[in-house]
Amino acid sequence: MKTTVVLFAAALIGSQITAAHADETFTVIRGGSNVGHLKVDEDADTVRIDYDYKSNGRGPTMVEELRLGPDGLPRSWTISGATTFGSKVSERFEQAGSKATWTDSVGSGSATVTEPSLYVGQGASPWALGMYARALLADADKTMPTLPGGSIRVEPGETMSVSGKGGTIQVRAHAISGIDLNPSYVLLDQDNELFAYIAPAFIVIREGFESEEQRLRDVAAQLATKRFESIQKQTAHRFEAPLRIRNVRVFDPKTLALTAPVSVRVEGERITGVDPLDVASVPGEVVIEGAGGTLVPGLMDMHGHVSQDAALLNIAAGVTTMRDMGNDNAVLDKLIERIEAGTIAGPRIVRSGMIEGKSPFNTSNGILVENLKQALDAVRWYADRDYWQVKLYNSMKPEYAKPVVAEAHRLGLRVAGHVPAFANADAMVEAGFDELTHINQILLGWVLEPNEDTRTLLRLTALRRLPPLDLQSERVQRTIGLIAKNNVAVEPTIGIHEFLLLNRDGQTPAGMADYIDHLPVGAQRDAKRAWSDMSAPGDAEAYRGAYAKLLDTLRMMRERGIQLIPGTDTGGALTFHRELELFQQIGFSAPEALKLATLDMARYLGRGDSLGSIEAGKLADFFLVPGDPTQDLKAIKKISMVVSDGVTYFPSEIYPHFGVTPFADAPTVALPKRTQSGGAD
Repeated sequence: MKTTVVLFAAALIGSQITAAHADETFTVIRGGSNVGHLKVDEDADTVRIDYDYKSNGRGPTMVEELRLGPDGLPRSWTISGATTFGSKVSERFEQAGSKATWTDSVGSGSATVTEPSLYVGQGASPWALGMYARALLADADKTMPTLPGGSIRVEPGETMSVSGKGGTIQVRAHAISGIDLNPSYVLLDQDNELFAYIAPAFIVIREGFESEEQRLRDVAAQLATKRFESIQKQTAHRFEAPLRIRNVRVFDPKTLALTAPVSVRVEGERITGVDPLDVASVPGEVVIEGAGGTLVPGLMDMHGHVSQDAALLNIAAGVTTMRDMGNDNAVLDKLIERIEAGTIAGPRIVRSGMIEGKSPFNTSNGILVENLKQALDAVRWYADRDYWQVKLYNSMKPEYAKPVVAEAHRLGLRVAGHVPAFANADAMVEAGFDELTHINQILLGWVLEPNEDTRTLLRLTALRRLPPLDLQSERVQRTIGLIAKNNVAVEPTIGIHEFLLLNRDGQTPAGMADYIDHLPVGAQRDAKRAWSDMSAPGDAEAYRGAYAKLLDTLRMMRERGIQLIPGTDTGGALTFHRELELFQQIGFSAPEALKLATLDMARYLGRGDSLGSIEAGKLADFFLVPGDPTQDLKAIKKISMVVSDGVTYFPSEIYPHFGVTPFADAPTVALPKRTQSGGAD
């Protein structure tokens, strides 16, 4: 399961709750494909769990053992295995009387339990959610404190019938909130036993009921949509009068500087003027006091796999445009439809159509193909639906690249992508790629042998070989020369490599130091864990050296004039702010990084006439911060207001819905007498 922060929980309370009664097997399904299992083996008071799935060449492998008390809840619990990207898990929880102790990737902790509480485990499988739900349903207000901090709540929903080999049974949906930034949705049967964990693209479902997978994933999407529609009604301000943002300085990406204090006028979704500060307000306007702060054009994250769960958080972070780099095409269409209709909030989405070869390691996004004809048909399908580009992925046969690129270019589509397995970046440049995705995809070509398979975690672990690499070697310089000569853009996704190569158990990631205290306790714990396996001697040092080599390569590319593209692949929002900080580390100034993420990317997408700068006639897409981000880029975290297509949002109203402490207060708003105030006027 992959979410913004992946956490599951276990329960520890004193009330009587029924535990699982029989051995069970659940099927893990992602994107319609069976990718793994969750097996539960119960023997007296001991429960053993085997959880394993692999999608896109990676996924968690966990073994758990629980000893249950008379109330059916854990008195001891061990969790061992590996996370999605391979880091080792060795977690333990013990409870004796009122004394609870635990050890996880953050370290060790203990507490004296003076009231019913729930322990939040980092590595537990979705089976724990059923145990959660039973504990919370037995509590009077269905809310309980958690260890090591925070609280958790369950909200029962609708009952439905499901059918399978076990016949037709009744199940009820439950939303469990407080673990992650967004709720987890589970279905419990009539005995309050776990039937399924459901998400729009992922499900863990009781064996024999797999035929219900699509319908139940749709249920998860509907539950999430209902939640975000409610938040939109509370937080989207559509003023029925012209809007004036007064006393602000505007970041001008053309000059890389701030203007003198001005007022910016908006009517509907368009900017109608930028006035000197001494121009008086017009009667009937809504006036927002900028208090000398800075207006910045909306940011553009060029690597997303956009979901409802992340859409609103991107708006709160000033990311008003995202390029989607591969998704369930039907799900993405529905998401765009809801955003454009204004029923939920989210960034403007530019679509890339993923084309992936069918293999034991393929991802489930986009269109899977088994031969060249199908690949060419996929290009035509995307062209007929006005996608901006196609993206080729790991399991595509390298020999398909050249004809696929030719067909895409003939139809007016660009081509970006990973380097397919058993090929290298040189071959993809020569095949006609317009853009290469992820810097590791390029560097691997300098350290891998021809028969090594990057459809597995090797595309990460092989980076350990980078430290001794000579960047002035003929092999390296040939690749960089080809990229520069052919004007191929590189989208490095630096931040995800920072997580992969530098995250260490128990340490706050450098990129989260400015905001980790604003996150829910569970999210903070999950952030302080390694992504990669650092257990072998020398691995940690090798990965650190690999990251340094990666940055050196990007500095060289920048010096050679190669177009570098800012994108995250980590959900965007606050991680996109970090991406821009990392661009500073390879030589961009703060104003240059802002220009890159605004006007440069608007032009790159062919939308420079309507986006990327704050000028009369352009779309009203910008955000307000109290500081000066041209002097300190970190100022963009403290956003007090976002305007997206003319709709106004105050992040201080949005963040509490996710358990996040706001970074800035909303500005003062003065409404004309004829305009009524409200959450969504």
